Amino acid sequence: MGKVIAICTSPARGTQKQPVPAARFTVDWGVVGDAHGGNWHRQVSLLSADKIEAFNARGADVKPGAFGENLVVEGIDFRSLPVGTLLRCGGVLLEMTQIGKECHSHCEIYKKMGECIMPREGVFARVLVPGEIKVGDEMTLEPRTAPRPWQAAVITLSDKGARGERVDESGPAIAKRLQEAGYEVVEQLLLADEAAPLRTQLIRLADQRKLDLILTTGGTGFSPRDITPEATLTVADRTAPGIAEAMRAASLAITPRAMLSRAASAIRGKTLIINLPGSPKACMECMDVFMDTIPHAMGLLRGEVGDCARH
Repeated sequence: MGKVIAICTSPARGTQKQPVPAARFTVDWGVVGDAHGGNWHRQVSLLSADKIEAFNARGADVKPGAFGENLVVEGIDFRSLPVGTLLRCGGVLLEMTQIGKECHSHCEIYKKMGECIMPREGVFARVLVPGEIKVGDEMTLEPRTAPRPWQAAVITLSDKGARGERVDESGPAIAKRLQEAGYEVVEQLLLADEAAPLRTQLIRLADQRKLDLILTTGGTGFSPRDITPEATLTVADRTAPGIAEAMRAASLAITPRAMLSRAASAIRGKTLIINLPGSPKACMECMDVFMDTIPHAMGLLRGEVGDCARH
């Protein structure tokens, strides 16, 4: 159990948040009157009070709102909680959606201290049930009444698609199939065939959003611009070659050109990453191979199921 010791808002982006005694929280936005709200996953930002106290003990001298946080709470170590944690405060119900955040420019705190704790310790949430939170209100962890849906992202790699010269059909087809299977597809991205942006997005989705599954489509062939497998493997903690091997084996029964696929499958943290080919038809054929099996793999990564031993 924790206690809210500060609520902070700002009317415009780029300005420091200021403490307020109470605030209303709404679905599809976040904190009423806060410029960082919106219909996205980072509606509300939270920081543990002890992290700010420890930072101030080193001479930072910062006050609530300095890091852009909406809620400062004592008694809960947000950084130790998994994405998907439900937080109840009064009538408001929040769901944690992201841990940490990349800083694109260094703030005054960073310039003074050489670091900022928000990218490392801050967490983000979305509002599931609206209501009001006041300073002094208690915050508790809410148990789930049903398993959290698998969360996934789909990334299309296509130079022509990124330039607007070709309509992406594979990405939406993959997302639709995942949604029909009960997955929550939280992001769909369209990138050029460049290794650095792909690595950046894979790291962000795995490390901050803590997704169960990332499916890429495109960039798995022999063209000099086909860099998806290499980019995937450079961010991997472990490989999961059996999935890619099974897709190639099944595809060889359809076309001998399947042997030219360089698709990889790997694990980063608790996220499974699978490369799919570029055509919608081939994507569906490959998904036929693993859709029934990977829930067990993702359950193992979440720590929700036992090992694979057969008796």
